[in-house]
Amino acid sequence: MAPKTRRETVLTKKHVARLERERQQSNIIRWAAAAIVVIVLGGWLYFSFTSGLLRIGNFNIDYLLRNKTIIQLGEEKATIREFQNYVRLQRQQMLTQYVTYYQYQQFGLDVSQQLQQMEYQLSPEGAESLGQQVVDALVNDLLIRQEAKARGIVIPEEEIDARIEGIFDYYPAGSPTPTITPTELAFSTLSAEQLMLVSPTATITNTPNGTPSETPIPSETPSPTITLTPDFTLTATITITSTPTVTSTPTVTFTPTETPTQTPTITATFTPSLTPTITPTGTPYTLQGFQDYFSKSMGQYAELGITEADYRQLVVSDLLRTRLFDILTADVETTSEQVWARHILVPDEATAKLVLERLKIGEEFGALATEFSTDTSNKDQGGDLGWFGKGMMVAEFETAAFALKVGEISDPIQTQFGWHLIQVIGHENRPLSASEVDQLKQQKFNDWLAEARQKAEDAGLLQIFEIWKTHIPLTPSLEELFSQQDAQPQ
Repeated sequence: MAPKTRRETVLTKKHVARLERERQQSNIIRWAAAAIVVIVLGGWLYFSFTSGLLRIGNFNIDYLLRNKTIIQLGEEKATIREFQNYVRLQRQQMLTQYVTYYQYQQFGLDVSQQLQQMEYQLSPEGAESLGQQVVDALVNDLLIRQEAKARGIVIPEEEIDARIEGIFDYYPAGSPTPTITPTELAFSTLSAEQLMLVSPTATITNTPNGTPSETPIPSETPSPTITLTPDFTLTATITITSTPTVTSTPTVTFTPTETPTQTPTITATFTPSLTPTITPTGTPYTLQGFQDYFSKSMGQYAELGITEADYRQLVVSDLLRTRLFDILTADVETTSEQVWARHILVPDEATAKLVLERLKIGEEFGALATEFSTDTSNKDQGGDLGWFGKGMMVAEFETAAFALKVGEISDPIQTQFGWHLIQVIGHENRPLSASEVDQLKQQKFNDWLAEARQKAEDAGLLQIFEIWKTHIPLTPSLEELFSQQDAQPQ
């Protein structure tokens, strides 16, 4: 039987067209699948970048996020790049401060608390604390920028240039004459009653005697800002061979208010080292010298990621802050109600009652203060505290003093320092010192910042994205500082 002959398939135009359609459909499906994979992978990569999860070794891919917003206030915003630059700047300034405190310690001064706090903030464990300070400073900067824009405040380029020249001690027209804000002196006209109250040992003073006069008006924590200086080269060496012994004899004194603990903070203004003279003089160096110095400093800032444009923007922020500060604090009072009082401080209530009975039978207040008072800063002046305003004494003492009439003696008043007998010699509205006015102005400006921030938060205008917590720079570091010191020739 003969084999069957295979029949050849003849492709018609219709068959060819159908196969072409099927091929195109297959390509579409493959490309669509690939696109889905790319989109999913891209989304995962973006999430990993923005959350800080993706790292290559110890390298976090921060540079891909440099323009990502971490703070939004209406139309104003701050980016990761700004945040990281300011953190590095603050770390560098803290390292410079660390060297200074370290040297203080070598000479016997107890600055261990300050050193420990700086060591903590410069460590990975304390990075978030330092980062939060910078975030708060950036929020304040945005609040100031927004308010300045609303008030039509614009800083011209020539003013920026002049401010930069001043930071670098370059004055083409001669060094400026220092402006001194005088403190108005007040001389009380004492009545016959007051003259009878004043003991022979008492002195009429314009500020409280002893420790109280050195105690500032308490205020809230200063609002953080960014500080710039011409340069921050660490030229000091932290190895000191000789350690002089510093001895001191402690004395027990009555301190009406608690002295605030000094801790490193982001300071409120630029801090150029100006040395003004009474008479304008020629600039100490030439234009070329200023330009060379400025160029060198910009090179140092560049190592922190801060460009010249960034530096100028910080200068603008400083000028806006100063301009707004002057506007908002223009109506701060320069006088305040004050009390002139004296007191006898004793350790227990029984002694206070005993002294009070002797006062009631006519014994002289100043003499009893000298005999009984444990406040060594003023007992030999009859317990005279001089004039003081509200906020300068602990609450119990202040309340009693301001409630007394001239000549009245209080019942025993207990404070953290012991038991007091207080006698008021005078009540007056008196001029504040220049430093007191400055403190009140700073407090009012800080209050405005806190209120403006609260209003922005309540209105939903302020948003802070916590991505900054995973993108906090850890350089420059203490390890780098000590390695630089070890590398110096001995």
